[in-house]
Amino acid sequence: MTTMWDDRKAPEPDLIADCVHCGFCLPTCPTYQLWGEEMDSPRGRIQLMDLGHEEGTSLSDEVVLHLDNCLGCMACVTACPSGVQYGKLIEDARQQVERQVTRPRLERWYRRLIFELFPHPGRLRALAPMLVAQRRLGLTKYAAKVPKVGTLAGLAPEVTIRQALKVLPKVTKAKGERRATVGFLQGCVQRVFFGDVNQATLDVLAAEGFEVHALREPRCCGALQLHSGEDAAAMELAKATITAFEPFDVVVTNAAGCGSAMKDYAHALRQEPGWAGRAEAFSKKVRDISELLTEHPPRAERHPVGLDRVAYHDACHLAHAQGIRAQPRALLRAIPGLEVVDPAGWEICCGSAGVYNLLNPEPARELGLRKLENLRATGAEVIVAANPGCALQINSVATEQGEPLRILHPIEVLAASITERSLTTP
Repeated sequence: MTTMWDDRKAPEPDLIADCVHCGFCLPTCPTYQLWGEEMDSPRGRIQLMDLGHEEGTSLSDEVVLHLDNCLGCMACVTACPSGVQYGKLIEDARQQVERQVTRPRLERWYRRLIFELFPHPGRLRALAPMLVAQRRLGLTKYAAKVPKVGTLAGLAPEVTIRQALKVLPKVTKAKGERRATVGFLQGCVQRVFFGDVNQATLDVLAAEGFEVHALREPRCCGALQLHSGEDAAAMELAKATITAFEPFDVVVTNAAGCGSAMKDYAHALRQEPGWAGRAEAFSKKVRDISELLTEHPPRAERHPVGLDRVAYHDACHLAHAQGIRAQPRALLRAIPGLEVVDPAGWEICCGSAGVYNLLNPEPARELGLRKLENLRATGAEVIVAANPGCALQINSVATEQGEPLRILHPIEVLAASITERSLTTP
């Protein structure tokens, strides 16, 4: 029998059957909000996945387009009253596409460039001096005129060479009595472009009584590849991550996309001989930094940070994929004198979505502009976001509009509070 899907991790019929086509997902789906097309909604894509199990079906260009249009933001998971596990379905469908479909040459080249660059911290560090030179020489506006290159250049952060080359200590000792020893995933984009966030993470964990082991390998957890259908590369990195962190009882991450991927390893590795059980045990140990800190009573005293109001941006892979919304807010609201406000449309993606803004820049930009408008409407002095992709996307759109925003990770605000440092100036 010939169907759209082969035997390699096809979207599972039992998961597909959970969808009752009620439509609760429609108001929260970014692409349905943009275009109003049924096949660009979660239930529409699930219908396509179901169709793929019927004899005589194939991966047509139209099916691929609708699957490509999905951001994988998981807002539908939060909205769904039936508990449909859409994340598992879209990831399985995408790896089928990438294995079976030959994309146009330019698109293949561009995708290869993305995955040969972003999951490799060493290559990103080599790129840092060029990014600095580009800004100082005013070349960004020229790069923006070149297709694809302009998209990459527009998302490049304001990173210094010092920040990009920063190396974390292998072990950071706990202050006072040690609560536990944890392994810390440095990430790929996070460690190069947001090294200060990683350092703040170590500082806060140590202040709260944790001994932190910041492993330099693996270079990446495979999140970008897993969410994009690059199955072989994702499996390789997932196995390396599990092997490296198995000695630890707790694995900590400060990047929403990484946490989401690592908590999904059991599903991703379900057909890998000898790995399914290891993956399930590993995923149970993974904690977002806000999740871990709110599981334990605070030790370090909190102090004012010189800010009156911050707007908290919910990263999709934290709020929807992992169901973590209250914990970051609780950490921020424990800081004296700090008001935390929520923007309208918190559940709608900013357009980052892993590498979606690189592959689909036009709809990503429109979503980014909507998010920017809602964030500005809060009147907050600072935007707080717990995912590097979100920070890059929102900053890129704000800079394009000529009004850059100040965006901090929640752990940076908490670190400033613990060390009595004012955030009134960058």
